Amino acid sequence: MNIRLVIRLFVAILLGLIGWQLGYSAAAALDPLFRWAWIVGLSGVFIGALLGLLFAPYLTIVPFNAVRKWIASVAVSDLVAAGVGLILGLVISALVTFPLRALPGFLGNLMPLLAAIAITYVCIMVVVMRHREIAEYVTERKFLTGAPRKGFVVGNRYILDTSSIVDGRIADIVSTGFLSGDLIVPQFILRELQAIADSQDSLKRARGRRGLDVLAALQESSNVRVEIFEGHIEAGEDVDSKLLYLAKDLSAPIITNDYNLNKIATLQGVKILNVNELAHALRPVLLPGEDLTVKIIQEGKEYNQGVGYLDDGTMVVVEGGKSKMNCEVDVVVTRVLQTVAGRMVFAQLADVERDAR
Repeated sequence: MNIRLVIRLFVAILLGLIGWQLGYSAAAALDPLFRWAWIVGLSGVFIGALLGLLFAPYLTIVPFNAVRKWIASVAVSDLVAAGVGLILGLVISALVTFPLRALPGFLGNLMPLLAAIAITYVCIMVVVMRHREIAEYVTERKFLTGAPRKGFVVGNRYILDTSSIVDGRIADIVSTGFLSGDLIVPQFILRELQAIADSQDSLKRARGRRGLDVLAALQESSNVRVEIFEGHIEAGEDVDSKLLYLAKDLSAPIITNDYNLNKIATLQGVKILNVNELAHALRPVLLPGEDLTVKIIQEGKEYNQGVGYLDDGTMVVVEGGKSKMNCEVDVVVTRVLQTVAGRMVFAQLADVERDAR
């Protein structure tokens, strides 16, 4: 039998019994000598059963699905916090409402109820919104003195996407102490990372396993705390949409190397921390006349040019460097060109530059 039909019949019977009780009691109260009160009761049964058959899904299934959907979208930590807030609110309400019952008249019944609702609501909201700070204070600090324990980390929250984890440089940034706080890794990012690690392509598989190793290293770091977000997000099918929705919901920036995600997040007002932009900002400033040592590894596009690279990936084009292939040479910077693709340095061999002087 269909579960919806069973629910309709159950609600119809329940409302039918309520209709009988209300109809019969009302008829008997209005006219104790009314011998046909059972007719009014049967009318109540018919009306109640009809309402139950028509509106049972809206009274049962629809609210149940809405609650189930809400529970699935909320993180486990928030559900636990709501339960703690509810218990705390009920305890405080019991203490506060006790003297309110002594108020005269209807106030003695109304005020305790209103106070209990208000206190419970406030307690739930406070615990849910600040449960991370409360947990940090209770578990990571000495309760009486408030002195932080060794290794305790206080900081902001950041959301990691797959590209930043696979890249691996985030672990180096954390190890230096420049980044501290909570690193949030959503479940859908973990699933995507696992899919990459299980890929048939050897290169993708290696990158995925590297990402898992990076997460393990971050979990062992004392500078940050890795938090797995287990809430269900129905903002869209693609990972980027879910990341943006979560970032807005938690008011947390996203750490990424994804250029497209960077642009979309900027348009939607979501803060992005791009590891590539950080690496670009930390590149040493090169000025014309500075000396460098670079290894020539390939020929340039122009005549007699050689090309090498600095440790940060900056291309160095050396005039007359073709003859120094696979050799480390001292060069002098002549000019620096900033392009959309990055920075390009032009230089001459140090011996040639000194002879020119």
